[in-house]
Amino acid sequence: MISNLFSIFDPRTTFGISFNWLRTFVGLIILPLGFWVTSNRYSIFVKKLLWSLHQEFMTLLGPNVKPGHTLMFITFFIFILFNNLFGLVPYIFTATSHLVVTLGISLPVWLAIILYGWLNHTKHILAHLVPLGTPGALIPLIVIIETVRNIIRPGTLAVRLAANIIAGHLLLVLLGNQGPGASSAILGVLLVVQVLLLVLETAVAAIQSYVFAVLSTLYSSEVI
Repeated sequence: MISNLFSIFDPRTTFGISFNWLRTFVGLIILPLGFWVTSNRYSIFVKKLLWSLHQEFMTLLGPNVKPGHTLMFITFFIFILFNNLFGLVPYIFTATSHLVVTLGISLPVWLAIILYGWLNHTKHILAHLVPLGTPGALIPLIVIIETVRNIIRPGTLAVRLAANIIAGHLLLVLLGNQGPGASSAILGVLLVVQVLLLVLETAVAAIQSYVFAVLSTLYSSEVI
């Protein structure tokens, strides 16, 4: 039984040193060396996945996309997916459950997009603040709403990712804590539910990585 439900998201170890942050890179250690050297089923799958993401992001960015533009968003997808999946392994710290990580990714991206847009496509950015067909009397209100919507984008990206990861982990912990005092029949049901939740969390890990990358791509496409 844990004393604090949220202690599973505490990056400190019993020694008071944040070694848990280093555990997010444990996947690089357990991957076989052949993955980096020779062509195999896993590397071919990864290449096909990255190529599919590249094609989709190219479509979202439009005809004005520059070479290498999609590489940044593919990197976000891989980094977030890597941390989400390995965070489901026992005793491995989930970095993406902390706003300091998710906001640390979304805020620089948002700032870069905004600065690039205002410096290179000022008229285009201003045009986005007033949708076509907006009545003249509503223009000031619409400008305020669109400005607020643009400002809160990094926060919504960060909170969406962290909240989904936290919710799943908390549910797994809550159900797991019922095991020691449960009967054999209830314990069997708990095991089945835990396995199903773990499968669901695996899907959530992949979906949230994809959502973060796609939304970042869409925000970038508005200033190109």
